[in-house]
Amino acid sequence: MMMKQTPRARNQLKRIVRMNWVAPDAEEYEKSWLLLADVYIQSGKYDMATELLKKCLQHNKSCCKAYEYMGFIMEKEQSYKDASTNYEHAWKFSNKSSPTIGYKLAFNYMKARRYVDAIDICHLVLADNPNYPRMRKDILDKARNSLRA
Repeated sequence: MMMKQTPRARNQLKRIVRMNWVAPDAEEYEKSWLLLADVYIQSGKYDMATELLKKCLQHNKSCCKAYEYMGFIMEKEQSYKDASTNYEHAWKFSNKSSPTIGYKLAFNYMKARRYVDAIDICHLVLADNPNYPRMRKDILDKARNSLRA
């Protein structure tokens, strides 16, 4: 994929997906599933990506990236409650240290009308990254105004 040969990479990844899972190669399988899910997401095949991500989570319940991709898919389908649930897991398994996941979680909380939770996440992200772009204006201020209304 680094050489812009996505179809060729996709075909190789499909071969790996069809192989039987064995414990010594677990990390490579997980990477392959995530890469192929990313390819499917980029091409809009969310159902196929979801299937791979569920397979990944079946073998590794703490896979932060899989939860992040699941949240992204749910967000694209405008299911903000489900997206926030997946981003919650990603946030938890990233040790609440990823500002990108924190932003997405707060955004989906706001869209799901969970304004207090959105504000709490904003405070956590801004405590570690005070200059995180658009967090204060896009989410924190809007969530506060929505609470007042």
